[in-house]
Amino acid sequence: MSKKLILASSSPRRQELLSQVKIPFQIRKPNIDESQIDTNNPIDKVQQLAALKGQAVEMKEANEVILSADTVVAFQNRIFEKPKNHQDAYEMLKALSGCVHEVYSGIMIRSLDREEMIVECTNVEFWPLTDEEIQWYLSTKEPFDKAGSYGIQGIGSTFVKKITGDYYNVVGLPLSRVVRSLREFGIYSEGN
Repeated sequence: MSKKLILASSSPRRQELLSQVKIPFQIRKPNIDESQIDTNNPIDKVQQLAALKGQAVEMKEANEVILSADTVVAFQNRIFEKPKNHQDAYEMLKALSGCVHEVYSGIMIRSLDREEMIVECTNVEFWPLTDEEIQWYLSTKEPFDKAGSYGIQGIGSTFVKKITGDYYNVVGLPLSRVVRSLREFGIYSEGN
């Protein structure tokens, strides 16, 4: 019986990444309250949120494999999630300016008989940013649905001086690790 991947996420970036590597999937958006996870430890946060999302999606058939994920930015013992408003986004970008921060993703993959949790960390260094650069970037509206208030795959890439680790982790899914794990669950790219 062939396996079916269910993506428990509403993230367009995660959908794009899986499509990019030609892995067929269906989307089932989890309905959860992320505020119930109250921790300042970024590893605990992404693991707990990925697990919560994955468990919120019902497995309808025995051959389904559920993939869920969460990504946060961590800097100086603070967790930067998606900004609440313009001021929140401004303050995040101002804090990250000229500094190195970490991007953590937690990924849960589960089937009827097993589950796996993956945690990936990538270090990102920003150039120093002027207030004008930050305000202009905020005017593009790009930062408002992204952890840390920037998209490395978009205009936000111009802020990045250096990256150490998996680029795709910063986008929202450490693709090579996830693909290798999915193979262990019987999920393959089309034609593979």
